[in-house]
Amino acid sequence: MTAGPAAPDIRVVIADDQPLLRHSLALLIGGAPGIAVVGEAASGTEAVSVARQLAPDVVVMDIRMPGGDGIQATREITSDPALSGCRVLVLSMFELDEYVYGALRAGASGFLLKDAHPDQLRDAIRRTHAGESLFAPAILTRLVENFVSRPAAPATGPGRLTAREVEVLTLVARGRSNDELAAELYISIKTVKTHIGKLLAKLHARDRAGLVIAAYEHGLVTAGRTSP
Repeated sequence: MTAGPAAPDIRVVIADDQPLLRHSLALLIGGAPGIAVVGEAASGTEAVSVARQLAPDVVVMDIRMPGGDGIQATREITSDPALSGCRVLVLSMFELDEYVYGALRAGASGFLLKDAHPDQLRDAIRRTHAGESLFAPAILTRLVENFVSRPAAPATGPGRLTAREVEVLTLVARGRSNDELAAELYISIKTVKTHIGKLLAKLHARDRAGLVIAAYEHGLVTAGRTSP
């Protein structure tokens, strides 16, 4: 039996102002099966330009760079309709809440520290490409405590959502995977994906990271508790 065509590589652009680090990341990432580094950038402005030129699947983005920082570059990339299929994974030396929150608000799909293990970075790229969120619950809790000060919404959640969609949104914000959602709600994986697709459309979110923000800002999840 003849094997089908191999899945295309995940095309990655690396944006960092340090040439040695860019080279090291390119070796680490490009050597992984199913991932190809197709471009590099030394500034935020260049990252946007390279992304528009190459339309990669994932941009691995540093935050503190000259010539336009990574958060502004992330915002420009994620708001560009021509780059709707491109996701941004922020890679930073600093676990500062304002950086994490700024990256989320700009549309980043993940946030990883530069001291992460190479396998974690490669896995993060694959998961980011698949539309998953890479923000640990502990980080999200700190973000809520420091930056989200709106009063909690009623327990029914944001308007236009069904009761089941509110359940799914709350569990997504608590870090549940699709398999865990299916098991906890006694529904199929296909149904989980359908609910998530509807949530993305109704809440105008690019990915699960956007759903997490929506859940916190609508009061479905707050620091230390979840709505019943």
